[in-house]
Amino acid sequence: MSYLLLVAFFLAAPTHALTTRQSITGLTTSQIDSYTPYTYYASAGYCTAAQTLAWDCGTNCQANSDFLPVASGGNGDSVQYWYVGYDPSLDTVIVAHQGTDPSEILPLVTDADFFLTSLDSSLFPGISSDIEVHNGFMNAQASTATEVLAAVQTTMSKYGTTTVTVVGHSLGAAISLLDSVYLPLHLPLGTSFQTITYGLPRVGNQAFANYVDANLHLTHINNKEDPIPILPGMFLGYVHPAGEVHIEDSGEWAACPGQDNPSTQCIVGDVPTILQGDESDHDGPYNGIEMGC
Repeated sequence: MSYLLLVAFFLAAPTHALTTRQSITGLTTSQIDSYTPYTYYASAGYCTAAQTLAWDCGTNCQANSDFLPVASGGNGDSVQYWYVGYDPSLDTVIVAHQGTDPSEILPLVTDADFFLTSLDSSLFPGISSDIEVHNGFMNAQASTATEVLAAVQTTMSKYGTTTVTVVGHSLGAAISLLDSVYLPLHLPLGTSFQTITYGLPRVGNQAFANYVDANLHLTHINNKEDPIPILPGMFLGYVHPAGEVHIEDSGEWAACPGQDNPSTQCIVGDVPTILQGDESDHDGPYNGIEMGC
């Protein structure tokens, strides 16, 4: 067994027994389809800043053809691509961040050098120091935070909307979740937020998960045996917030209540260790949509 897989095995393994929670329910076809516009927006996060600013990125852009881009950025290397704009059909600001392929994110979430750290008080004023997050994800979010905030403020003002939707896949999902904690601290009271992510790795500790559950409307969708959502491991104190939807091998979408639900219908029970995961599931399909530009 390689060193990486050995480390990943122990980092993914839970430290205590969990009991299966009740009320796992299957989503209806209409409920599944309701996520499709957001799935395309998350997939478009992989496109260059120039493509998303022009809203000329092939199928991903054509699927939401009435989208009105306002700003974009990143270089796809040291800074993940991002874009912000307005969807008139959904009457919401869209904020999206680029993800990365499984071979690139796997070292980030299993590297022995990563650690939990408190959030930057200048970006996250008033947030308790008990709330800790993955330092690599925190640095990635910080690199675009002020630009994204300015773009959201511009979009809200220009189009008269008070609703913000943040989306992302993989590393982009982690950045988007941190954005979802950051943005409400700087936008007017009464702004409505929702966050829809795909292949989300664990981002923070128990206090972080509890904060997200108390303050955000999060849905994080996992596909089949994708190993990324079970990393970093609970062994290191990482906890997923509630809001999981797991796409099972049968194609059913199961709504899994609670944090890190251990049922075999949910990701923790279905993929107990990275050795039982399949990286090819990370990019989808999510209701027929594969992530990437």
